[in-house]
Amino acid sequence: MKEPPPDTPPLGSVCVFCGSSAGRDPRYLSAARAFGATLAAGGRRLVYGGGRVGLMGALADGALAAGGTVVGVIPEPLVGRELAHQNLSELRVVASMHERKAQMAELADAFVALPGGIGTLEELFEVWSWGMLGLHRKPCGLLDVAGYFAALLTFLRHAEASGFVPAAAVQLLVVDGDAERLLAEMAARSLPLLPRQLDEDRT
Repeated sequence: MKEPPPDTPPLGSVCVFCGSSAGRDPRYLSAARAFGATLAAGGRRLVYGGGRVGLMGALADGALAAGGTVVGVIPEPLVGRELAHQNLSELRVVASMHERKAQMAELADAFVALPGGIGTLEELFEVWSWGMLGLHRKPCGLLDVAGYFAALLTFLRHAEASGFVPAAAVQLLVVDGDAERLLAEMAARSLPLLPRQLDEDRT
C-alpha cells in the first residue's frame, strides 16, 4: 500500500452525511458551515452528497470559503431536485444512490454525521454496520449539535441492553458536540476487529 505524503493530516479525507434541509434550529446550519471550515483548516478534504441547499450547502460553502477541497457525489436523478452545487472542487454525477454511497465510502478515511433526516441516518447506519462486520477500519462519528442525537444514543443504549447491538459496536461511534475534539478522537481511534455478529443461537 502506498504511504501518504508526510504532510497529509490524519483522516485526510472525511465523508460527511447531513441534511438537505436547514432544520428549525439555526445552530444546525451554523455548525455545518463551521465544520466545513474546520475540515479545511486542518487540511482535510470534504466528501459529501453534492447538494447546495440546507446543511449540505452550508457544509460545502464553509469548507470552500476556508480554502478547502470539496468533492461532491450526487446521483443524476437528484441533480435537479437537490440543486447540485456547481462551485465544488469536483462534482461527480453518478447513476444511482448505491453508486453514490460506494464512491463516497471509497474516497473517505472517516465518516461523520451531522443533523439530518432519514437519508443521513441510513448512510450513517450503513457505514457503521460495515465497520461492525469488519469490512472497513474507518472511524465513524457523530457531531452532536445542540443534543440532536441524544434520543438516538438513548435508543442505541436500549438496543445494547436488549441484546441486539453489542457494546463493542456502540463504542465504535465517536460522539462529541465539539468538532475539533471529535476529529482528534477519531484520528486517534484504533478500531478493533469485531467478532462475528451473527450466531446460530441468536438468530
